[in-house]
Amino acid sequence: MSYILIFISAVFVNNIVLSQFLGICPFLGVSKKIETALGMAGAVAFVMTIATIVTFIIQKSILEPLEITFLQTITFILIIAALVQIVEIVLKKTSPSLYQALGVFLPLITTNCAILGVAILVTQKDMNLLESVVYAISTAIGFGLALILFAGIREQLSMVKLPKGMDGTAIALITAGLLAMAFMGFAGIVR
Repeated sequence: MSYILIFISAVFVNNIVLSQFLGICPFLGVSKKIETALGMAGAVAFVMTIATIVTFIIQKSILEPLEITFLQTITFILIIAALVQIVEIVLKKTSPSLYQALGVFLPLITTNCAILGVAILVTQKDMNLLESVVYAISTAIGFGLALILFAGIREQLSMVKLPKGMDGTAIALITAGLLAMAFMGFAGIVR
């Protein structure tokens, strides 16, 4: 039951983008087309899950036993950057088509604060490894859901004639705010 609560909470109630405001840069920058939003959502899901597993293991096996948890943030940043580079190299060698499909999304993930945020939140909430993986996957699904919904709305808005002052970033920010308010409706489901 706790895994279901983690899932519902991470996807809907405490959405990483719309509630915790992490990952806003790719949320606003990669959301003009549904295709690019899908690619970014998939890449984030993959890297977020792997990064959470590796950072959890490093936290529990090295940082906590040696009592050097003050190095957590810099360590996690280095791990995430290294993982993205490794994933990029492996994909380039083993699956060139998938590497081409992800394209620019892999380097963008290195600077995505949602991935670092999830790695840190897992340790702050004192989750075990399985809960951490469920949380990471659920958070990635929530990120993808918000990104794809936002991209769909922006595609529809691109076909509408808007007043000059509302075009571009202004309407994107207003739309993001309305989407965040819509997700606030889930707040009573889980604490």
